[in-house]
Amino acid sequence: MPAGDGVTKWFSGDVYTVRLQSAQTAGSVGIVEASVPPGGGPVPHTHEEQDETFYLLSGELEFLNGDETFTAVTGDIVHIPRMVKHRFKNVGLHTTRLLFIYTPAGAEGLFIEGGDEPTPGVQVDTWGPERFDERILGLFKKYGVEAV
Repeated sequence: MPAGDGVTKWFSGDVYTVRLQSAQTAGSVGIVEASVPPGGGPVPHTHEEQDETFYLLSGELEFLNGDETFTAVTGDIVHIPRMVKHRFKNVGLHTTRLLFIYTPAGAEGLFIEGGDEPTPGVQVDTWGPERFDERILGLFKKYGVEAV
């Protein structure tokens, strides 16, 4: 996958570029590159069928792993087994960049199907509760994601 390739979407206030999709890896791995602005990050959730590994390229994030909260910084790797409640939040001053690695692949499709088309030169919009409508919740179910 050449640098710069992938499908970029805005999702819940963050910028996600799906670098590898399930169809490209025979379902073995999905990789998402993320830019998470201060205050950004998903709600606590689980993945039914995927383990998720995070590699922080720059910045810091507060993670929830089950009932444990901790801070991860540039160079750290965080592994979350499937069905474990987790989330991350950028509690720093600068945008954090990281990779999500899904094994097996699949959950990355949520961002492609549910995300907004980005607009160059414009800040990504945060999503309020109204954005988590029947369509988005249906995509959560389709991709085995449950907000908890």
